[in-house]
Amino acid sequence: MTFTIVFLIAFVASFGLRHWLSQRQIRHVANHRDSVPAEFASQITLAEHQKAADYTIAKLRLGILENGVSAIILISFTLLGGLQLLNSALLGLLGEGIAQQIALLVSIVLISGIIDIPFSWYKQFHLEERFGFNRMNTRLFFSDMFKGIGVGGAIGVPLLWVVLSLMEKAGDLWWLWAWGVVVVYATVMQVIAPTFIAPIFNKFQALEDGALKTQIEALLNRCNFVSQGLFVMDGSKRSSHGNAYFTGMGTAKRIVFYDTLIEKLEPAEIEAVLAHELGHFKKKHNRKQLIFMYILFLLSFATLGWLSIQPWFYSDLGVTPNPNGYNGGLALALFMLVSPVFSFFLTPLSSLASRKHEYEADGFAAEKSSASDLISALVKLYQDNASTLTPDPIYTAFYSSHPPAPLRIANLKRFS
Repeated sequence: MTFTIVFLIAFVASFGLRHWLSQRQIRHVANHRDSVPAEFASQITLAEHQKAADYTIAKLRLGILENGVSAIILISFTLLGGLQLLNSALLGLLGEGIAQQIALLVSIVLISGIIDIPFSWYKQFHLEERFGFNRMNTRLFFSDMFKGIGVGGAIGVPLLWVVLSLMEKAGDLWWLWAWGVVVVYATVMQVIAPTFIAPIFNKFQALEDGALKTQIEALLNRCNFVSQGLFVMDGSKRSSHGNAYFTGMGTAKRIVFYDTLIEKLEPAEIEAVLAHELGHFKKKHNRKQLIFMYILFLLSFATLGWLSIQPWFYSDLGVTPNPNGYNGGLALALFMLVSPVFSFFLTPLSSLASRKHEYEADGFAAEKSSASDLISALVKLYQDNASTLTPDPIYTAFYSSHPPAPLRIANLKRFS
């Protein structure tokens, strides 16, 4: 029962910390709801500031509810015996073997997904609708869901089969072979996803010839950046939120603008936003993140390799493994369920690294484009996306991948 106690302590601590941080953020945003920060007073109205506060608080409250349901699901699968019941039922239907273990993992994903549907529905058609962001209809909602299931099954099930086969047949170092397979898989996905998977969900059209394209191509030349192309994505069919991103690797690199972004920003502002994204590439942030992900995969597989042969890992989490049979899927299922409880405490480190990268990308944009245009673009995006300008400092330090608006704008003003 030793690991049961360790797990429960980590579970209560992580759940409690999530709740405390969310409540801090709610209180802080609410306390600053009635006053626009001085540095934004000339650009953002009180009504817009209050809308951002209300939107932030509404999302946090929904997140608290989701956190509570997730906690119940986790305990139900583990200590209350849900995973054991599911595993036994599938053993009765399919017998022992990889097919049964894949069915176990797929069942967990499907059950979790079904439970998540009401939250996704409420967020899209009530919360986002309430604040004027939703542009999705019911048909598209379910189309996205079933496409996601199909794509996930097509690329996920074969990978599961390979990993589980290695767990069964590759000996004590199966985890090293499995890590190699996942690294190759993740790298290949970086190449094929922009061209073959993303178009399943969205339409991508080449950016039309004109002043904007000419301006962007000049920026790419200044940055010595070669891409497969400049594309506009129909993000407006789901939401009015605007964005731009850089995706792919090698010869598959492409730059994508949401059509909503092009509608809202001036050409010089779009150039500055793109310069920021290019900054991530030029500063090798994407490569560093990929290497970090590969190292994390290695540590995870090594840990799973050790845990999978420890009887207490199963028994202390409410599961009875087959002493003479194959338990690869069962071990993987338990690891997938339990590991986020422990890895949650590392969130501030990844958030800190991400914020550092954002500052560096802002500096690159200021050098290659215009700090003032990037400031103007960011203020418009904060305004249009109803992003709070007054986040709680501790919440920000723990979670936020981007610096808070006042600090980011102040940093950019140094360049302008």
